[in-house]
Amino acid sequence: MAVDPLCAQLRDLIAADVGGTHARVGHVRVGDDGSLSVVRYRQYACAQAPSLAAMLRDFAEEEPLATEHAVVAIAGHLDGDRLVNSNLPWPVSLERTRVEAGRRRLVLINDFEAVAYAVPRTDPARMQLVCGGDAATAGPALVLGPGTGFGAALYVPGAPARVLPSEAGHAALAAGTPRELDLLRQLLQRWPHVDNERVLSGPGLVHTYQALCALDGVATALDTPAAITAAAQRGDDAQALETLSIFCAMLGSLTGDLAVTFGAESVYLAGGIPAQIAPFLLRSDFAARFRNKGVFADLMARTPVRLVEHGQLGLLGAAACYLERHAAD
Repeated sequence: MAVDPLCAQLRDLIAADVGGTHARVGHVRVGDDGSLSVVRYRQYACAQAPSLAAMLRDFAEEEPLATEHAVVAIAGHLDGDRLVNSNLPWPVSLERTRVEAGRRRLVLINDFEAVAYAVPRTDPARMQLVCGGDAATAGPALVLGPGTGFGAALYVPGAPARVLPSEAGHAALAAGTPRELDLLRQLLQRWPHVDNERVLSGPGLVHTYQALCALDGVATALDTPAAITAAAQRGDDAQALETLSIFCAMLGSLTGDLAVTFGAESVYLAGGIPAQIAPFLLRSDFAARFRNKGVFADLMARTPVRLVEHGQLGLLGAAACYLERHAAD
């Protein structure tokens, strides 16, 4: 991804990747050839920080940087000056954050938009193939994944490349089996709109587990995503095991739906959860449900789905996006 000549003087910037649970803040350096590297990096717990600005300011004060540029990849949608997000522990105003963080330039972009920008910079050999073919593709790439919420974006190669962010996590959840219909009916008793995040996220694991326990007439014994996924992988709680099985199956269905919708030639699974449950995911119905698209079944069987560690991708992708679209403003 080439750097605009007008941005060639920019050598350092602060980049952050902020989700509902953790924020990763880093010092990103721009090489003469436009390559990006993370010089310094720190992870924060969002619930323990008073604001986004406080984390950015704390990071900058640890080791002062000769840059006034900052870019934040963050879950949600920017509506004017206000970030629309249901998973962060504090509100976010773009201008107030810029002033309180002490930055001359601050840009907010969607977190999965940043991950999508990072995908072309990531070696496929470092990713795990979940299903589909393993041939290189040059067409649109779908990047998605569940964590505290559910993110999705489409990378469209070109000169320049484009990324289409989305709020697919807030689209309506679709059931694919009678049991999933029962689950959906149960969830509709709590919410008039059951979106994908109600199941395909960390909190969604808890919602599903509670609903299955109610359907089966048993008491809930687990109350956190970590406890549910651990019990499911041990196999010692029937409802937890079914919760994670449904999670993987419905994730496969939604991933296939989005790939068909956008004509994606490759798919990258990110987010906080898939990498944590990788062995379970590979044994699950994810691949079968991904392929189950009627006349598109053969095409889906050839479409590669790769598991990518979120790690520092958000930082590098945010920096890449900033250099390409904002640094010369």
